[in-house]
Amino acid sequence: MIDMNNVHRLLQTHGLERARQLVTDKADRQRLEIAAAVASEEEQGLSICHAGFALTSLPHKNITEPLWRRDGHRITLLVESGRDRKGELIGIPYGSKARMMLIYLQTRAVQTQSREVELGRSMRAWMSAMGLEATGGATYRLVSEQAKRISACRLTFFTDRNGGEERTNGAFVENEFSLAGALGDQPTLWQESVRLDEAFYRSLIDHPVPVSETALRQIGNKSMAIDVYVWAAYRLHILTKPTPISWPALFAQFGGGFSQLKHFKPSFVDALATALAAYPDARIEVEDTGLLLHPSRPPIAKVQHRLGLI
Repeated sequence: MIDMNNVHRLLQTHGLERARQLVTDKADRQRLEIAAAVASEEEQGLSICHAGFALTSLPHKNITEPLWRRDGHRITLLVESGRDRKGELIGIPYGSKARMMLIYLQTRAVQTQSREVELGRSMRAWMSAMGLEATGGATYRLVSEQAKRISACRLTFFTDRNGGEERTNGAFVENEFSLAGALGDQPTLWQESVRLDEAFYRSLIDHPVPVSETALRQIGNKSMAIDVYVWAAYRLHILTKPTPISWPALFAQFGGGFSQLKHFKPSFVDALATALAAYPDARIEVEDTGLLLHPSRPPIAKVQHRLGLI
């Protein structure tokens, strides 16, 4: 693996074609292409994620348990599976598709300052641009399944604040969020709109994290890399000095699905390298004891005055 902080310097020094010749590892070549795509985008599109999901995370793979818990920096997230009419578990949202669908809902809600988020053509166009077309076969089934899970699950955030504990109960959405009007195995349209849960919406408006739509599109279906990118976007630009993060703390936040820290570390370092390829200004060092975070510019220019993000 090449130095994850030098992939952008490699591009700047040698240019893309020569850099491609110098990089022989397949994973490093993919990161080089991510870095080149982000660098070539003149105007980064804006996406929004709730700060709580910059400090915690959903599962990466399907789980059978009815409750999911993650601990981040002064915050704990509980996600409870919803149940169908028979009382059977629907499941907890997981993977890259659930994350990207939720980012769309959050982005549109902040942009419009409304809990009512338009779906239909708008969401299908966005998902197509992000490489998540809900058309046919396995992709349609996965997207439809994640929408069902997002609709039904319940959320609880516990936040340490002012020497006490603040608890926020809620959900992602209030009404059904689903594909509609299927023709055979092919979806013909999305429902017209979905309404975000009021408590979740208010918390989102108070704690939005701006990220680059281009970066997310390039990271693609790598769910841990999405989590690491959003986390770095939230943490780095507010730092005033170098800040260490221990491996156990990283494991508590990002290690869902891994039984041991030693199995988690290689996957995390790989995800971090991908996230940093999409975040050229991020300054993060990997050390024996964990990570050392350095104050860094945010991943997207702060031009969101009209959204009240700065």
